[in-house]
Order: sequence, then structure tokens, then C-alpha cells
Amino acid sequence: MFTAALVQGIVLVTFPAASTILTSPGHYGLSTRLYGAMFVPQVVLAIAGSLLGARLAARIGNKRVYLLGLTLSLTAMILLLASAPAQATLAAAYPLLLAATAFLGAGFGLTVPVLNTFASDFHPSGVDTAVLALNALLGLGTVLAPVFVAIFVGLGVWWALPALAAALLAALLLASVRLPLRTTAAGRPASGPRPGRARIPARFWLYAAFAVLYGICETMNGNWSQLEMTRQLHASASQASLALAAFWGMVTVGRVLFAAADRWLPARITFRLLPFAVAAAFLLTGSLSGHQAVAGIGVFALAGLGCSAILPLTISFAQEQLLTMGSLIIFTDAGTPVDPGAADISTHGARCNADLGIVANALHLAGISFGINIENGDGGRVAQYIPSEPDRSGHTDPRLAEGFQVQVFRPGELRDAIRHYGSPIR
Repeated sequence: MFTAALVQGIVLVTFPAASTILTSPGHYGLSTRLYGAMFVPQVVLAIAGSLLGARLAARIGNKRVYLLGLTLSLTAMILLLASAPAQATLAAAYPLLLAATAFLGAGFGLTVPVLNTFASDFHPSGVDTAVLALNALLGLGTVLAPVFVAIFVGLGVWWALPALAAALLAALLLASVRLPLRTTAAGRPASGPRPGRARIPARFWLYAAFAVLYGICETMNGNWSQLEMTRQLHASASQASLALAAFWGMVTVGRVLFAAADRWLPARITFRLLPFAVAAAFLLTGSLSGHQAVAGIGVFALAGLGCSAILPLTISFAQEQLLTMGSLIIFTDAGTPVDPGAADISTHGARCNADLGIVANALHLAGISFGINIENGDGGRVAQYIPSEPDRSGHTDPRLAEGFQVQVFRPGELRDAIRHYGSPIR
């Protein structure tokens, strides 16, 4: 289970980690527009996988969903490897890349929720610790992928990263098939009556807009940092990989750090401060000039710290007020396929940096605009608005949103939000 989280983290960041290869004229030669569009199938299939995962698990069991997710991820790596010999011919290579990202999105959308279920069921006496460790290892995987790319590119065998990921996934599949992996919740119907369709509260759209802005900001760093480093700051491939590793590393470290500091630094304060850190990172990125690669690495680390707890806190506050975690994750994913190609990094870097600053300012303004809502309740805690069933009884469906396996957060507890939904990908 924990090994699977580490491997999934490596697989998830394989494509962004190889961005310099994918856009290099000596390799695939993708334009920034084609590179950005490559992630659209991944997002669409990740959303579909997340929505359908719980229903599928109820029919075939969590183990089979988990094995299916691993198989889809393995297929993605095989397709990426298959595209390498055809990289000089865009018409042949690009469809393979699109198919690979689609399989990757579906695999990740199915696998990660099941892994969280396994962590909770297999460690009932230490659920928080188990889920936190799971997500920390997932984050470690996202850090290792850029490091591996830097090593393999230096050796002239960049394709060794998808080959390594495929080998790890194949070994994981073979080992997992023999394990029982039975969960207490597998195939169990939800208790209580199914909630009726209710009107979507206006406040939901405020959270949704914030989630989209966050998705854009995370994507600008996670998918485009290496291109910014190499094309604007004239960094080496190794330095660009280190910048991506620094970003994902600080995302993971920040989530653990803010979870541990929850007693001394209230969640409402963290939620208001972090968007300013993201805005500062974007503004600093725009102010850097050529040959400032070391400073660029530090700036992307700051961006990772800023992004770290925003999503878990958004989910936590929205769940306490609206119980709509699943829908918010979808809106966060919707912000992922942003296309900086409209401000071509290769020729209009300054414009791209300006656009990033605007996005960051929009993010922290959005945070301030609905931050007032988290002041309600005792001691600054969030007021809890629980929708009722059609018969006016309390909400009893533990899944909360059809298609998601969700655990209800206790009001105001950042630690639960981060430990249960703290992975770098939604």
C-alpha cells in the first residue's frame, strides 16, 4: 500500500518532469500549446475515474479497482515508451502521448482513493498516521521523478524514467494480485436513505471559483516550472528538475508542517496567509532575469509552500459548510489544463510572467473575499451547515457525494483535512 503511493507519485509527475524533453526541438518538439493540451485527457479521465471509482468498488470490490488503476497507469508508461522511437514524427508521437496521459489520469483517479481506503481500514488504531504517511510517500514520489529525470537525461537515456516506472508498476501489480486486500466497506451500501437533489447554494460557487483558481496556480508551477527555468532563467536541465522537485517537495512538507502546527497557527490564519505566499512567488518569478537559476529554485520552493495547505483547507471549510468535497475536487481539476501557450514562453516570457502574477492576485483576493465565512462559530471555528434528507432528518450518507468515498471532517481540524486529502493531486 505505502509502496504503491510512492510509485504513483513517481508516475504522476513523469510527464511534467520530462517537459524539457517533450518540448525540445531535438526530441518531440512540442509547442507550448500542444504541451498544455496534452494534459487535458489526463484531467478529464482523472475526474471520470474519481466519480466512477466508488460505484465500481461497490460492484467489483476495492482490490479490483486498485488493480485496474495500476494496470491503466502501467499502460500509460508503456505508451510513453512507445512514443520515444517516433518522437521525430509529431503526427505519430502526439496521439500516443495523448493516450498515455488519458490512461494516467484514469489510473490515478481510480487508485488513490482506494489507497486512502486501504490506509484507513488496515490501520484502524492509527488512521491519521497511516493516511498521513501514505500521502507523504505520494509526495515523496513526486519529488523523486524530477530527480530521476535529471539523472537519466544526464546519461542520455531520458526514457529510462517511464521504463523504471513501468517496471515498478508491473512488480507492484504482481505482488498485489496475491494479497487479500479486503476492506470492511467494500461493496457495502450506504446507510440511510439517499439524499434528494437539492438546490446548489450560492456559496458553493464561491468555493468552486476559488478551487479553479487554485488549480491554475498549482498547474502553472507543477507543469510549467521546468520550461520557465530553462527558457527564461537559462537554467540547466538538472537545475530545472531540481526546481520541480523543490516545488513538490515543499507541497508535501508544507502540508505536514501546517498539520502539525494547527494548534499554534489556526487554520483560518493559514488559509489567509498562503495565497499571499503564492502571489509573492509568482511576482518573484516575473522579476527574475536570465542566469538566476538558483533564485528560481528558491522561488518555486516558496510557491510549493504556498500551495501546500490551500486545497486541504478549501475542502475542509467547504465540507463543514456545504458537504461538497467531491464537487470541489472536480473544479480544482478543471483549473489544470490552463494553456500558457497563449503567452508563448519561448518568445513572450515577460507576458507569461505578468499573467501568472494576475492569476496569483486573483487567488489571494478570492481567499480574502470568502475568508469572512470561516469566522463563524465558537472560537473562530467554521459554522457547520448540514443538509438534511428529504424527510428532514439529518444527513446520514457517509459518502456525502455519490462517486466518492469521503470521511466527514470534524469542524476546524486542519490535521484531518490534510491527512485524509493531502496528496498533491486532487
